[in-house]
Amino acid sequence: MPFTMSAALKELESEAVYVLRETAARFQRPALLFSGGKDSIVLSYLAKRAFAPVNIPFPLLHVDTGHNFPETLAFRDAWAKSLPAQLIVRKVQDTIDAGLVQEETGPNASRNAHQAVTLMQAIKELDLDACIGGARRDEEKSRAKERFFSHRNVAGQWDPKRQRPEIWSLYDTRISKGENVRVFPLNNWTEFDIWKYILAQKLEVPNLYFSHERQVVERNGTILAHTEYLGAIQDETPRTMRIRFRTIGDATCTGATQSEAANVQEVVQELLTLVVSERASRYDDRRSDSAMEDRKSRGYF
Repeated sequence: MPFTMSAALKELESEAVYVLRETAARFQRPALLFSGGKDSIVLSYLAKRAFAPVNIPFPLLHVDTGHNFPETLAFRDAWAKSLPAQLIVRKVQDTIDAGLVQEETGPNASRNAHQAVTLMQAIKELDLDACIGGARRDEEKSRAKERFFSHRNVAGQWDPKRQRPEIWSLYDTRISKGENVRVFPLNNWTEFDIWKYILAQKLEVPNLYFSHERQVVERNGTILAHTEYLGAIQDETPRTMRIRFRTIGDATCTGATQSEAANVQEVVQELLTLVVSERASRYDDRRSDSAMEDRKSRGYF
């Protein structure tokens, strides 16, 4: 039976479209941060709907750590072509090669935090005044503090205490030269809303989101894909498990969950019984109690 969008989901769609149109109207050079994950897929699809019949009036920007799943990169390229939309890719490897960040070493090394530096480089290079992201308030405690239009200073730093009030959908988007705004049209969506919308609109997503067998290791309670990018720990033995990913990002810190959900309908049904946040499986969030907020203060998404 076809899935029908509820009034609440239609309202979320309308709200996101409104924020996207406001962004295009108020800023000179915005870009949509695109990872190939479910949230950025929904966000870019909403942008397509917001500006139809013309093409999306801003590019997609992907900050590639170099440690992404191949399935994600293949989907990214095909999706951008299908929209159609301009896709700009900037690589953390180039930031490392330029000596702006130092590659981490050890079994838990990750490039995820380095994305902030690469993003700030891209903002400066492309002269962007707004970056549209797919983050949602329900994901993590620091993201719960975000506004729709999140002000960043000239260093890309985020201060939750200095965010501007947003009352009755009235937004203060004024910025000084060199400052930047991060825009979050999906702020009021939940993971469940995202999947219901994917189901209703019949959107394609990477097959990593569905149950499949993969070589993994279990590390400190997190199931990580056993890839060439993952540092080895002595006596750690990979094994095959049937898993899926609830979030998609750098393979060194994107945790999986055991699941039999093999399609969108089954994912929606599975979410009805889950009580753990999707970011509970993010290995990089476990570095400290304030890991995400610390990264955001340095310019992270």
